[in-house]
Amino acid sequence: MPQTVEVRFKGNRKGLFDWAGDEDLLRMRDPVIVDADRGQDLGRISAVGETALKKCGSSCGGCASGEAPPGDRAPILRRASRDEVASHEELRRSEEDVRRQIIERVRAHNLPMKISDAEWQWDRKKLTIYFTSEKRVDFRNLVRELAGQFKTRIELRQIGVRDEAARLSGVGRCGREYCCSTWLTELSPVNLGLAKDQRLSLNPSQISGGCGRLLCCLKYEHEFYVTTRKRFPKEGRMVVTARGQEKVVAVDLFRERVFLRNEEGQRIVPLLQLKEEVEAAGGSAPPAVAAAPAAPAPRPSPPRREAPPAEASVTPPADEAAAAAPSRSKRRRRGRRRRGGGGPGGPGGPEGPSQGSGG
Repeated sequence: MPQTVEVRFKGNRKGLFDWAGDEDLLRMRDPVIVDADRGQDLGRISAVGETALKKCGSSCGGCASGEAPPGDRAPILRRASRDEVASHEELRRSEEDVRRQIIERVRAHNLPMKISDAEWQWDRKKLTIYFTSEKRVDFRNLVRELAGQFKTRIELRQIGVRDEAARLSGVGRCGREYCCSTWLTELSPVNLGLAKDQRLSLNPSQISGGCGRLLCCLKYEHEFYVTTRKRFPKEGRMVVTARGQEKVVAVDLFRERVFLRNEEGQRIVPLLQLKEEVEAAGGSAPPAVAAAPAAPAPRPSPPRREAPPAEASVTPPADEAAAAAPSRSKRRRRGRRRRGGGGPGGPGGPEGPSQGSGG
């Protein structure tokens, strides 16, 4: 049965291959020549057997090479000789000069792209160029020019900034090599909520990696913080202890301590002691859920002074309205007499004496 191995190439590129040499098994770091795209390539063994299958299943989520049965994967042609390894290393040293030439051609075409890396296939039948860009780039003219310059097939591959950091590698703020370029097989998404749950500074310069994105290591201990914080009371909560009501100022998850403060001052108590005090003060609930007693009811507001009742307009009955109608008409007639109007019985009226000029 062929041996399944994982072969790693430059950067974080890798793949599964089959080795048919049952008598001479491959070991870690052995250089091998594999069947590549339209040619041959050289890589080193990074995992063998079941370990290689598990790594492929956990990192790529079931690629075509991982799902293929043994014998159907791309084969390993042979072990690499010393001369072939030396030629491969010399080819790697020349890639930096190739990258500089490509950058010059990109500037000549005025293309908005950043050339990250260049990688020769071992047989020099293909040159892969990795670049980053914030938008789509039309590089057809550039590909034709580079193909004529290097006399080989050109492949331009756009990658993200995190993939660029994984490929180029570097040293992080912890003093160690990037996780994504050493052992981290999958770049999972990282959001700002992970830093908030761990009470970290939200300053981008302190929680960002060399790629300019949030640190991948923010996710390593996130589950521990979320699980452990459930055992502690929330900051700013009031709890009832042996000293009465106290406010939770802060918590220390690693030393399991709680910082409390009240009118008498501030103190630091272990989590276990705080739980015992809360239970002794009048409840069996743990401190994380033990709440302070309900706030006293608000004081009753002084009674409002009632405004004098407004005069309501009452509609009199029909008979009363009919009786009041003559009196209103009489008042109107008297008013016209005072003003000298021509009402009945007034001057100029039909019943009054006629006024004539003296004769």
